[in-house]
Amino acid sequence: MLVSVTGGTGFVGAHSVAAILRAGHRVRLLVRDESAVDHALTPLGIPPGAVDVVTGDVLDETSVARLVRGADTVLHAASVYSFDPRRRAEMSRVNEAGTETVLTAARRAGAARTIYVSSVAALFPSRRRPLTEDSPVGTAREPYLASKAAAERVARRHQDEGAPVAITYPPALLGPDDPKLGDQLGRLRDTLRGLMPIWPLGGFPMGDVRDTAALHATLVSGDGQGRWFGPSEYVSTREFLRAVRAVTGRRLPAVYLPAWSVLPVGMLAGLVQRVWPWHVVVEYGAVYTCACAVSVAPSADTAGIPSRPLTETLTDTIGWMHRTGVVSARAAGRPARTEPADR
Repeated sequence: MLVSVTGGTGFVGAHSVAAILRAGHRVRLLVRDESAVDHALTPLGIPPGAVDVVTGDVLDETSVARLVRGADTVLHAASVYSFDPRRRAEMSRVNEAGTETVLTAARRAGAARTIYVSSVAALFPSRRRPLTEDSPVGTAREPYLASKAAAERVARRHQDEGAPVAITYPPALLGPDDPKLGDQLGRLRDTLRGLMPIWPLGGFPMGDVRDTAALHATLVSGDGQGRWFGPSEYVSTREFLRAVRAVTGRRLPAVYLPAWSVLPVGMLAGLVQRVWPWHVVVEYGAVYTCACAVSVAPSADTAGIPSRPLTETLTDTIGWMHRTGVVSARAAGRPARTEPADR
């Protein structure tokens, strides 16, 4: 079957494309820069020329129509994930308007199923604990969370209208082979560099990108509606840093403060970031997420895909970050010392 994919050169998208190809399906990608395809897929063992390519953008109806024409399934994974307030307008356009464009085009093309890659963040904050497939859309004003909530409302409207739209909710994701070193891995890098000595209390659902990719590869063979959570476990900030210490063998001293007390600092950092050209480590969105995130119900549907242990994910992620020069051997700690000599 033919699976058309947006966001296929990003972290979730690239791993999902690799999993879909390994499942025996054909893949067609929508990309703005064709050279990004091999950069994203070759490290995952996908040879050049293994996918068809349509050059365009999720906001361009003509190129999106070309992407979905004749597709059995559409996987809409294109999204801007960032807590940088300077990207507010971009997130609104791509995450909300782009979702409307792709889902509408897929309906017109008659795809048996369109899988929209949402996020657990689209459901924050939530009075319903833990999260379930019926949890309401979140009402956060933080730019990224607000943009994902807006896109979630678009997808649910299509479902209400009877369209064969399925929704997945990935957690915060780590894993090797991130083509663009997104925000989540950037925070892990800053942690390993000792740039994050102060942590807000709270936590977040966390998972491995390879497990979410396996979920998508499973779902593309179906049709109709549904909602699925990416495999995950809720991890407190204390538990997360404890796991990083265990994997790296490093002390990584830290102070923990109530999230509400760190939020004003995050807001001030956001104001500074609007005019400061370099990345500010303290991010309001990250602190806010820790403050309001809740766990996913143990009974939540993950299509039978288990969540691998956090320590395994961290070991593979940090080892990859060292091999690719993202962090030094000293920062990587034990994963750098235990890598095979021929790698």
